[in-house]
Amino acid sequence: MSSWSDSLRFAFQPVINLTTGGVTGLEILARPEAGDILAEARRDPEVDLRLAVSAVRAAVRKETLLPLYVNVFAGTLADLGGLATLHDAVREAGRLPWEVTIDIGPPCTHVPWRALLDAVAELRGQGFRVCADGVGDGDIPLRLLVDLAPDLVKLDASLLARPAAVRAMRTLCEELGALLCVEGVETEGQCATALAAGAQLAQGELFAPPARLPVADVYVPPRSPGVVSVPRTGPSVREFVRPAALLPATASAGQVRALLTGSPDVSGVLLVDRAGVPVRSVHRSRFLLSMSGRYGHALYADRPAAKLGDPPRTVGADATAWEVLEVVAVGDRGRTSDDVAVVDAHGRCVGVVRLADLVRALAETRVEEAAGLNPLTRLPGSDAITAEVDRRIAGGRAFTLSWLDVDHFKQVNDGAGFAAGDELIRAVGRALREASPDTARVGHIGGDDFLVLADQEALDPLASLVLDALWSAGGHPVTLSLATVLCPPGSVTDHRQAAACLAPLKKAAKALQGTSWVLGRAGAGGHEIRRGSERAPAPAG
Repeated sequence: MSSWSDSLRFAFQPVINLTTGGVTGLEILARPEAGDILAEARRDPEVDLRLAVSAVRAAVRKETLLPLYVNVFAGTLADLGGLATLHDAVREAGRLPWEVTIDIGPPCTHVPWRALLDAVAELRGQGFRVCADGVGDGDIPLRLLVDLAPDLVKLDASLLARPAAVRAMRTLCEELGALLCVEGVETEGQCATALAAGAQLAQGELFAPPARLPVADVYVPPRSPGVVSVPRTGPSVREFVRPAALLPATASAGQVRALLTGSPDVSGVLLVDRAGVPVRSVHRSRFLLSMSGRYGHALYADRPAAKLGDPPRTVGADATAWEVLEVVAVGDRGRTSDDVAVVDAHGRCVGVVRLADLVRALAETRVEEAAGLNPLTRLPGSDAITAEVDRRIAGGRAFTLSWLDVDHFKQVNDGAGFAAGDELIRAVGRALREASPDTARVGHIGGDDFLVLADQEALDPLASLVLDALWSAGGHPVTLSLATVLCPPGSVTDHRQAAACLAPLKKAAKALQGTSWVLGRAGAGGHEIRRGSERAPAPAG
């Protein structure tokens, strides 16, 4: 080992799950007391590899059970391939490769891409998880980022000043099946921005500074009201994954007891086979109750812990929170508090989820959604629609934004009464909701005004179902006006500009006779009349 090893120390910084507020792992940071070992490692791949091996061994000496994040330069991977020495060090330390994430850091400019991608494939074959580090502040090209298909993307906190970029990266991460982490978070404002933009993980001085001893007690600011980053289809289980306490399937009851009594925050232990696949689940309370009986320790201490375990409950890493609840619901009611193991495509355990985390997050989501619903139609208001518009813009997706209202609605209320008017509004809202596909969003923004966000191919069926219906209030016929703006990628910068493009189309639709529909394109003049007719000019004199 180089002479620098004598003065080299390591610090540990927690990576925080912003949904659960728990620590998902520890990044190991080199802290030399003299010299610039990182500059040397950047130039010399062998030094960088030895640094990574030393980091793993330092973590073992601290006896932490948390997953580890180990930094390696992209050039080191390209030059040395799958880092067999690091793999051996992880195994010798008694850790499983899938408990270790390799943070691949820049520079990338002069790194041969093919060699780097081959090395990443070899790492994945060994079981390691892969993170693209320093995105936004480094030089990793977007094409290389997509080809890497990392399990985690770490963004520099400087991008929080550009929330649209963070939202766009969240969209890309969803396509890649990756989690999004913001590093270098120092203030509560930055944390709130990261949450609102869709980041699931974060690290920085705000939560806990790097320390010589691994810490599990961190500060996580309370979530601000109205901050919801849960997708419509339900939050991904990835957002709730906690580190799993893993032991070999052959572990004795005494080994499990030692782990549980030494780690009061561990709710259970998963026994895994040599490939890392869960074979038994040991629940903390039930296990310790069995061991605490009059002859419990004498009977079980040297026996396989599997005898006191249950078949594991598992879900895939791409599952939603609702799917986890289904797994819990169909099982033994006495096991509702058991952790559910999250497994990758190979069946290897990558963590656990707790029922309490899911219930809390889903309940908060429902409460916040309910607060934004229109009491008459139970449809979301404009905030939900405009937030989704901004997400689609950030993701580079084409969309259509439509405004619909009832013609001369004040006269409807005056002539038929407000009760008939309310029933008409409810009926229009139901029709819009039923005519819209799952990918569309319908909002009631007040009075007789509705917004519909949809893909272009959904427009004609939706318009036909709603506009062809015979509407009436109190026995009097009623007509509707619909205005739609098509927004190709890059045509608008945010929801305000989309709304500004929609405003003249709304005016044009209202100027037509009968049920009307006007269609325009953002950034282009003019419009197409799909329904309705021009009003006859008033007679002269």
